[in-house]
Amino acid sequence: MAARLAMARTLRRLAAARPQRALAGARLSSTRAGGAPMDFPCIDRLETRQRDLALGGPEPTYEKVVTGYSVYAHDAPFACDHGGVLPRFDIAYETWGTLNAAKSNAILVHTGLSGSSHAHSHERNPNPGWWEKFIGPGRALDTDKFFVMCTNVLGGCYGSTGPGSVDPRTGARYATTFPLLTVNDMVRAQFRLLDALGIERLHASVGASMGGMQSLCAAALHPTRVGRVVSISACARSHPYSIALRFAQRQALMADPNFNRGFYYEHTPPHVGMKLARAVATVTYRSGPEWEQRFGRRRRLPEQPPALCPDFLVETYVDHASERFCLQYDANSLLYVSKAMDMFDVSRSVSDRLQRSREASAGSGAASAPAAVCMHESEQPAGEASRAESAAEIRADLVAGVRGA
Repeated sequence: MAARLAMARTLRRLAAARPQRALAGARLSSTRAGGAPMDFPCIDRLETRQRDLALGGPEPTYEKVVTGYSVYAHDAPFACDHGGVLPRFDIAYETWGTLNAAKSNAILVHTGLSGSSHAHSHERNPNPGWWEKFIGPGRALDTDKFFVMCTNVLGGCYGSTGPGSVDPRTGARYATTFPLLTVNDMVRAQFRLLDALGIERLHASVGASMGGMQSLCAAALHPTRVGRVVSISACARSHPYSIALRFAQRQALMADPNFNRGFYYEHTPPHVGMKLARAVATVTYRSGPEWEQRFGRRRRLPEQPPALCPDFLVETYVDHASERFCLQYDANSLLYVSKAMDMFDVSRSVSDRLQRSREASAGSGAASAPAAVCMHESEQPAGEASRAESAAEIRADLVAGVRGA
């Protein structure tokens, strides 16, 4: 702790001196050019936040954002699809409504990438949930009829085991020693919870975005245990365009010097990288027509000269949304969960290969698995056998996986 405080004091002195030296140079240059130096209030705010974080505050809030959830403790080894075995895991979950005697009215709601289990308010947490208007008496997910459940996914940071959790084998946080996950892993962990609750068959599996992937995956992995599927704004196989966008987000995050290859929990978190990653993501969450309707080309201060810091209203929105997210979600969870979305593919051949890899990992306790295990056969590196080369065969493989054939 003393070393961290000493380092923080040094960083604060350096950070405070850097803008002054830069400004002095700018003033000299502007004197020669006859102009005044441009103001960069957005950079000033970033530097101030970085100094505050280096001094030990404000603390990341993602471990305190959600309260009032229950925890399912799975105290047995859990083999992951791409190698590695978790010695145990926790799943945070919340419920609304009453489970009937036959345990046949359960609806499992799956979250998006950064969602918590708090989909709707309740006595233990009266704050509005992220699907507040869709859950409740007489609503789309009617709690007078159904027992509605929602979990924080494996790999998340809102009560479920993830990279920020403590590895019981070492007493230290997993960080990037945490095994790579798939959406299949997340769903299999959820079904361990269902087993513990005695729920043999879901009335419905429901979700949007990554939640829609999980919803579809649940039916593909357990076709006899899912009665209905509601998959909103999702896919059966991640598209190269979405993979590229999430790659750009992860690159921005990992390029932050404070990322430290994922071992930042006792140090300054990668605030700038997280903000840039979320800014890229925020742009993708809304369509072009919606941006036009909501913001148009309106500027924040139209009477002022243009600025390089947030100037258009759409820029101020992206800046605010990305800044707000920085300390509300764990950077490592963002990396792991977004990578799971990239690898999502319910094709029959992919699911079979993942199962073989998982079984081998469970038997050996191996820390890794073949790097190409998530790929479709047609996407394997050159020289490897391919049995599904045509588009028709690929489609058939995908349909077989969706049907759980």
